[in-house]
Amino acid sequence: MVSEKFTKPYNPTENEQGIYKMWEDSGFFNPDNLKEKNKDGDPYCIIMPPPNANGSLHAGHALFVTLQDILTRTARMQGFKALWTPGADHAGFETQVVYEKILSKQGRSRFKMTDEELFKEIWDFTQENKKYMEAQLKSLGASCDWSREKFTLDPDVVEQVYQTFKKLEEDGLLYRGLRSVNWCPKHRTSLSNLEIEYEERTEPFYYIKYGPFVIGTARPETKFGDKYVVVHPDDERYKNYEHDQKFEVDWINGKITATLIKDEAGDPELGTGVMTITPWHSGVDFEIAQRHNLTYEQIIDETGRLLPVAGEFAGMKIKEARPKIVEKLKELGLLVKIDENYKHSVPVCYKCKTEIEPQLKSQWFIKMKPLAEKTKEVIEKGKVKFVTEKHKRVALHWLENIKDWNISRQIAWGIKIPAKICKDCGHGMVDLEDEIKVCKKCGSKNIEKDKDTFDTWFSSGQWPFVVLGYPDSEDFKNYYPTDVMETGHDILFFWVLRMVMLGLYRTDYVPFKYVYLHGLVRDKHGRKMSKSKGNVINPIDVSKEFGTDALRMALVVGNTPGNDLNLDVAKIGAYRKFANKVWNIARFVLIQIEQHGQGEINENDQKTLVKLTEFADEITEDISKFNLHLASEKLYHYIWHTFADKILEESKPDLQSDNKELASSKATLLLEMLKIQLKLLHPFMPFLTESIWQEIPDDMKDEKLIMISRWPSNIKLKHELA
Repeated sequence: MVSEKFTKPYNPTENEQGIYKMWEDSGFFNPDNLKEKNKDGDPYCIIMPPPNANGSLHAGHALFVTLQDILTRTARMQGFKALWTPGADHAGFETQVVYEKILSKQGRSRFKMTDEELFKEIWDFTQENKKYMEAQLKSLGASCDWSREKFTLDPDVVEQVYQTFKKLEEDGLLYRGLRSVNWCPKHRTSLSNLEIEYEERTEPFYYIKYGPFVIGTARPETKFGDKYVVVHPDDERYKNYEHDQKFEVDWINGKITATLIKDEAGDPELGTGVMTITPWHSGVDFEIAQRHNLTYEQIIDETGRLLPVAGEFAGMKIKEARPKIVEKLKELGLLVKIDENYKHSVPVCYKCKTEIEPQLKSQWFIKMKPLAEKTKEVIEKGKVKFVTEKHKRVALHWLENIKDWNISRQIAWGIKIPAKICKDCGHGMVDLEDEIKVCKKCGSKNIEKDKDTFDTWFSSGQWPFVVLGYPDSEDFKNYYPTDVMETGHDILFFWVLRMVMLGLYRTDYVPFKYVYLHGLVRDKHGRKMSKSKGNVINPIDVSKEFGTDALRMALVVGNTPGNDLNLDVAKIGAYRKFANKVWNIARFVLIQIEQHGQGEINENDQKTLVKLTEFADEITEDISKFNLHLASEKLYHYIWHTFADKILEESKPDLQSDNKELASSKATLLLEMLKIQLKLLHPFMPFLTESIWQEIPDDMKDEKLIMISRWPSNIKLKHELA
């Protein structure tokens, strides 16, 4: 009975690949293949957050795989129709940025390629990378149904994204307009408010004479076109000036006629209370211009260079031009003073850290308030529950202060926006069938296809219902709304709340019932992992060294929902020792069964078994409440300290007894306890437990595969929050 394998320490590399193939070959990741076994079970569904198809998996991916796999495997063993759908995200802007770096290393530039050429190359890159990424997911033990895998550029996904876009137009929630957008001069695309970061900087602040006023700015390079000066209507210092009053100003490139505007955006408490406005390069200034029907002019182009309006500075980049402009202001006698210690927040692109240059662009926007109000309502009513209360509060605050969403991106990679643009009046028209030939607003035939793509979060924000085949598929009818959305807290706004909004909008139902947000995986010192710091823990490498199960335990033990995790390689090594401990325990128990055979468990031993079933109920309750960190730690301590150190040791006199019934009862007790513990541990350490399970004779277990064996508790996995 006890195989030669058990004579050596547990070797994960010898077992894992073969075990996963056995699972795949069984077909049991697909709940349809368990219909007879789970015919009375309720559906249980988790939609995998699709990893970006542009690189290797990192420690954060290993964490989400572990957490979602634990929930899925538990549900499957409990008799639920458990479906975990995998996928991959084209990841729009992020993937294009990755590929642009590849082009740069090759001495090429995307700006010298057509959109079609770039799209084709990135498509080939992502398809190849997707296969590699899927193999990594499998190596981490992901028991998802690969027959249902989706990609965010699959034709049926694209079709539903288009239908959402059209419905938004029909319902008056979509508009195309000239608005101030966050513009990255390096990548030459607009970004949403969520895609910019802020850097605290200390820079010079310049006070400049502007006619009878003194204005302040950190960006003198934007001032060439400034011909409006704004003050607050109630500022007593300027009560003698009239709104719309004209006056002559000696300015950077000569005399101009300026106009005074009184508007509540003026801040009497800031500096002199006077500001000039640059509507093309400031969202606040643009809103002032809109309110008063003012004109505006572009000063800086899309690459971050000054335009001809800047005179002799035209063609210069901002950092090059700024000191020269300041010197000219000084020569003209317009520079009043400089504050060298001005501290302020500067918006930068979240990918390349290039300073954002606001630009006026005609873009597609979604009116978010109506969608946000419904989302807020379902959260407050508990139709979507957050495992962590703090994230519920953060979500509600964001929804209350939401801004319209710019969903246009000026990139080649992604889902093309199905629309026509009138070149004469700028009107945008949704055109799914490519049939519009005349502008619906002005009647012009001078129209062209929109060249922009959707923000990737717009398509992935529809992920749960499109993955399940909305509206007519059996999967959608059976599994929607899904049970749990488990993902990182850093994409709460980017993705989670947008899924709720768009899911409600298209289907009238929330896309998931529970939101489990995990934190970042940091190094052992709590620092963010980065290649430059040399502190990256590659999950695939450490899995090969210590075993996937050891990594999974290290990721979940002590990892409370919503909080960051400090991951130490030494911790992973400790759980490899635990895996070997479980292996040795199993060897000992199977040797006892081989020697003493199975028999009736006596009354005294039955009491020990009852205590273990009570412990199984406790573990099930912890999993139901998403306390996976507690369940895993309790299992570790029970197996090592209660079972191995105490029960096994106390059993040895009975096992060595001449009383065959006593020895057989004890051996049988230990086998039953081993099987229960293996089942409880299986969702956390699937490879190890399946390897041991295969060593137990078929007539001594309820299923050939532990992954579909019966869960050792009658308490149903019904998620409840404390």
